[in-house]
Amino acid sequence: MNSRERWLAAIRHEKPDHVPLYSQCFGFTAPPHLRWQQGGREVEHWYSMRHEHLHTWPEPWSVEHDFERVRRWASLEVDDVLEVSPPWSIHPEVRIRDWQEPPHALERYWQICREYETPAGPLRHVVRRTDEEVGPGWVVQPDHVALFEDLNIPRGIRHAVVSPADLAKLRYLLHDPTPSQLADYRERITQVRRFAAEQGVLVLGWSAFGLDAVAWLCGVERTVMAAMTEPDFFQELIDVVYAFDRRRTEMMLEVGGVDVVVQRGWYSSTDFWSPALFQQFLTPKIRLLADLSHQAGTRFAYVVTTGTLPMADQILSANVDLLFYIDPTKERSDLAAVKDKFRGRVALVGGISGAVTLYGGSREEIRQAVHTAVRQLGPRGFILAPVSSLTPDIPWPNVEAMIEAWREVRDIN
Repeated sequence: MNSRERWLAAIRHEKPDHVPLYSQCFGFTAPPHLRWQQGGREVEHWYSMRHEHLHTWPEPWSVEHDFERVRRWASLEVDDVLEVSPPWSIHPEVRIRDWQEPPHALERYWQICREYETPAGPLRHVVRRTDEEVGPGWVVQPDHVALFEDLNIPRGIRHAVVSPADLAKLRYLLHDPTPSQLADYRERITQVRRFAAEQGVLVLGWSAFGLDAVAWLCGVERTVMAAMTEPDFFQELIDVVYAFDRRRTEMMLEVGGVDVVVQRGWYSSTDFWSPALFQQFLTPKIRLLADLSHQAGTRFAYVVTTGTLPMADQILSANVDLLFYIDPTKERSDLAAVKDKFRGRVALVGGISGAVTLYGGSREEIRQAVHTAVRQLGPRGFILAPVSSLTPDIPWPNVEAMIEAWREVRDIN
């Protein structure tokens, strides 16, 4: 089997030739023997093009970098994938004004400000500029207020959406891609499709932001409180975001070239939501996108990294095919219980903690974690992966230990 065939066999709950291993990179510091020269510099830190609309990288990264990263992982037999995220634009009548304001008696940080002048009125977004020192490889705070950006949530002074009156304005900021953006995306997909076919790798299409977008727009506290105290406002906000997600997904499926549609869900776990609220507001929307993907002959994946079992019935009823990520350090039940709940219906990605086990574990602890994950979650319906990515502070010897342990146990029957 090639890597793509191995992934698809796992998603279909067939037995692959061995359990796949996937390591998503988020600034991962590659060892010297895996680096390459591109654009006159050594490529030390690895990323993915699926982050291009969400983060500001400290170093150049392009689709050609993605291709070379796939080749380097393949040299170690790791089942890397290519990832794409379709673009969007703002309405042509929207005007943007950016500025910064200095600290004052009530605010110790500089404030980065952006105002969108929309046909429905102005929408202001203000965050703190924290200027902390960032280590090599980590993403950086942009010099403007990006609408969608994880770094905005803890730094927010005025989030983009604070009241029902902002929703009419928001619609102007979630517009279809321009003809130029669409042409560029089609060209990129042509390159990705060609490379994926030549190398036998899977393509993931990250087209849906879901509740992550709501958290970016409103902040986490406002999001959760609105769901409980202003359900009509929250439902309308969810509807706006999912209409946007659906249009991006439909465009991506129409262009083609992806094997799996993925919806983000880092802010949709039990850290934030009860299963009842999830069922009320999210399950119908997730199922809508899953059914849309299935009609196009494409698989559908969802992301939730904590509280998997409490959310399991919602995930199952949403017709999800693949679930990212199962973190053993965050599950209150053992991995075997998670496997039994989803067996034959939802394939699972994860099994080893990046932030805990790979970051600070011993070689033997890593080995035991890998063996446990593969034995309890494999061999069918499972892709072994660090949860949820390899960051710059995870040492290469620990990643190497993970790969060595995986080779020991990946052929389990």
